[in-house]
Amino acid sequence: MSAGEGKMRIGYAAGAWDLFHIGHLNILRHARENCDRLIAGVVDDAMLLRAKGRTPIVPTDERAEIVRSLSVVDDVFIETQPDKVVTWREVGFTHFFKGDDWRGTRRGMQLEREFRAVGVEVVYFPYTTHTSSTRLRAALEVLERPVSTP
Repeated sequence: MSAGEGKMRIGYAAGAWDLFHIGHLNILRHARENCDRLIAGVVDDAMLLRAKGRTPIVPTDERAEIVRSLSVVDDVFIETQPDKVVTWREVGFTHFFKGDDWRGTRRGMQLEREFRAVGVEVVYFPYTTHTSSTRLRAALEVLERPVSTP
């Protein structure tokens, strides 16, 4: 347990974790430092398609296995629906960890309100701006383009 606290801090950090990179690792490391037990939520392929309009490059089961293998992660939960309060009912976490790119946004403030109502604390960590799965995906698309010859 964390020093000075009697209640176990169960953390939850959700993400696609597609094209796993240092920003993902940083979020999970920071999360683990701030809880006694860390559960990583892995958003499934169908939900990512609905939310982002595209499927991930790495399938759900493989992304879950990558995240599960990290020493900072105690367990993995596959997310199949978007409502984080429903996820909280299933998983039972006390702290929800998110990148600070959500702080102050409409979605972030809504999430904070919903979790405050059920006693879950939302904790933000610095977002790694120099690396993202979106940027990695764009770089891969450039590399896959056929080379035209003059």
